[in-house]
Parts: sequence; C-alpha cells; structure tokens
Amino acid sequence: MKQGIHPDYQQVVFMDSATGAKFLAGSTLNPSETIEFEGKTYPLVRVEISSDSHPFYTGKQKFAQADGRIEKFNKKYGLSSKENK
Repeated sequence: MKQGIHPDYQQVVFMDSATGAKFLAGSTLNPSETIEFEGKTYPLVRVEISSDSHPFYTGKQKFAQADGRIEKFNKKYGLSSKENK
C-alpha cells in the first residue's frame, strides 16, 4: 500500500436531527461542533435522516400510488366510475 494517501479516521457522533438519536462511528469528516457522548467528547455530525427516522426502518411508509392514475384523476375532479360509462 502507498503511504500517505489514506484519510485519517476518527470517532464521530452522528445525530439524527428529526429524532435526536445518536450513534458513534468512524469517519473521515472533521466537523467543528462537539458533543459529550458516553463520558467522552466527540466531534458531532448532524444528519437529516438515519435508520431511526427513515420510513423503511420505522415501518411508517406512505404509499403514494395506492390508486391508479385514472382513479386519482377522477377523485380530484369529482368524476365517478358510473358517470364515465
């Protein structure tokens, strides 16, 4: 391996802005903000979404296309399926 080309890793706390959940991981990021976590001071990186708030992991998914396009159009403009026939 070549010397001097690899980034420096450090322990960083990632905090989910939506839920406030925190987890510790190694990262090459070098943020200016710090936080006390489990008795030590670590750099803090704020993230908008993590596994604690993502709908896939929480099970609170929205199904955007539950209806077909035609049914959605008819609901929006007040047409019923009986009027179309």
